[in-house]
Order: sequence, then structure tokens, then C-alpha cells
Amino acid sequence: MTTIPPTMRAAWYERQGPPHEVLTLGEMPTPLPGAGEVLVRVHATGINPSDTKRRSGWRPGMEYPRIIPHSDGAGVIVAVGDGVPAARVGERVWTWSAQRGRAFGMCAGYCALPSAQAVPLPAGTSFREGACLGVPACTAHYCVFVDGPVAGQTILVAGAAGAVGHYAVQMAKWGGARVIATVSGPAKAAHARAAGADIVLNYRSEDVAIAVREATGGRGVERIVEVDFGANLTLDVSVLAQDGVIAAYSSTAVPQPAFPYYPLAYKGASIRLAQANAMPPVPRARALADIGALLAEGRLRHTVGAVFPLARVADAHAALEAGGVVGTVVVEIAPE
Repeated sequence: MTTIPPTMRAAWYERQGPPHEVLTLGEMPTPLPGAGEVLVRVHATGINPSDTKRRSGWRPGMEYPRIIPHSDGAGVIVAVGDGVPAARVGERVWTWSAQRGRAFGMCAGYCALPSAQAVPLPAGTSFREGACLGVPACTAHYCVFVDGPVAGQTILVAGAAGAVGHYAVQMAKWGGARVIATVSGPAKAAHARAAGADIVLNYRSEDVAIAVREATGGRGVERIVEVDFGANLTLDVSVLAQDGVIAAYSSTAVPQPAFPYYPLAYKGASIRLAQANAMPPVPRARALADIGALLAEGRLRHTVGAVFPLARVADAHAALEAGGVVGTVVVEIAPE
């Protein structure tokens, strides 16, 4: 039987700001699982842009007086609350939305969260890799599949070397689509090709609109997985096929874009705004089922871009914010 210590090592912040100014390391009481919850011994936690945006104040306002960040992670269930089968104890899991609507996330020795948000992790997937899944893999699945099957379609994945984009390329190919990927440099181009992209375009040195129209015989792409909606909206309108879909999961550069109603309306376009932490139940269930199947088959490639120990969590946040890391920045809580 696993002995659960009364306190745990954790990282938290009590005000928003730069990582080295606001992130604190220390001891906190170990949480206990409530009804319907499990307690996960955290081995690794992945950092997402949403985590750094909340901490930095890009999204102003503290939801709670003290926040342990990070929604994504992986570890082992060591205890369960009322209503959860005892057989789950000892199960390797990955998590999603651990800090959604909750003060304490995965950047700690232990995390208590609803049982459904701790998903079985196959033995062939490491905890570091499992920590990459939550937001990126679920977001990618939602953007690719929420509006129907993609077999025979051509999909444009913007920012294909990013965490979401890398999974989106793989899932679109798994779904039978042809994938055009955009990246910002040679190393990222190689990364997108390794994921299975059929055509890779460097948006800094190529005219993407011309290249996409040539690649599609002038028809355009049926679906766009968009990393920066406001910044890329003009391009997306120009390359979207009739009755196409733009599935956007961020708009960082231009948070309040001007909306070109008529160019999109004349194409019968659909705009899908995707946030992994706010996925409806049915698409979430489909995503978890498909991700589980892909993991069991060993068909998902994961990119752990950098690994930091918990003692350097501020450096980890800074590395993500600085850019340049290809893949997920992971904080390792307990080495595997």
C-alpha cells in the first residue's frame, strides 16, 4: 500500500507577473480525494501557453488567492474517493483540465481531481510523454474532427511544429486527409514532415496563399486548424474552400480581430472556436477514445521539447514564453 505523506512539494503563485517574480516553491498539505475523485502522484507536468498566460497576467485576474498551475500531467493513482472503484489505485494516467475551475493543478507532488479527468496511460508511453497530451492532443482532435470526418479532404494546419499542430497533423493523416502545414523555419519543417505532413510551407519565405491554391488546383482547403486567428485571418479567407471550416484555438497576436463578414459569408464558411478546457462532453469523449486507441497502437508521436526539475519551474515557464522550444516544456516532479 502506498504511503501518502501529509505534505508535498509544490509550485504556486499568489499574484500575476513574470515567472521568477511570482512562482514560489514550498511545502503544502497533500490533498485528499473527494467523492468521485482520484489522487494522482504526479511524475511529470506539461506547460501550455494558457498556463503562462494566466500566470503572467495576459489574462488578467486571479481566479483564486493561491494557484498551483498546469492542467496537464501524468502519474499514478494512489488513492480514490467515494464512488471510484478501488481497482483504479496503481493505474498509470494522464490528465486533462486538472486546474480548470480549481485552484490546484498538476505542478505539485500530488493532485486530486475528478476520476474522469485521469485517463489510462499505456505502459509504452512515458510519463513525460503523457504530460504532453491533455490540452494539445484534445485541442487537435477537436479542431480536426468536430465538424465531421476528414477523409479525402485537404487540411491546412497553421503552426504545425507547435504542440497542437504536431498532433493535428498526425490525427488528420490518421483520419484520411491530405495535410498542408505551415512553419517558420527548416527545423520546424522537418518536425512537421516527421508528423506526416504532405506539403510543408515556410510562411516567412514562401507565399502561402499561392502555394495552397496551386496545391489544391485553385479549390482551396476544406478545413484550417488555426493557431493565430486574428493574425492569419486574411490568409485563411483567401485559401478556404467553399463551405470550408476554420477551427481556431488561439488568437494571441490579435485578440480582437476585425471580422471580414462578407468574404467568409460568400464562401458559406463556418468558424469554430476551440478551447480544450471548454470542450463539450460528446467531442471530449470522442477525443479521449481516439487518443486512447492511438496510444494503444503506438501511433502518436510526442515531442518533449525540454525537461526541467520542479526546482527550476520558473526557468521552465520562461523557456516556453521565450519561444524557440519545439515541443512541450515538461516539469518533472518525480523521475520515472
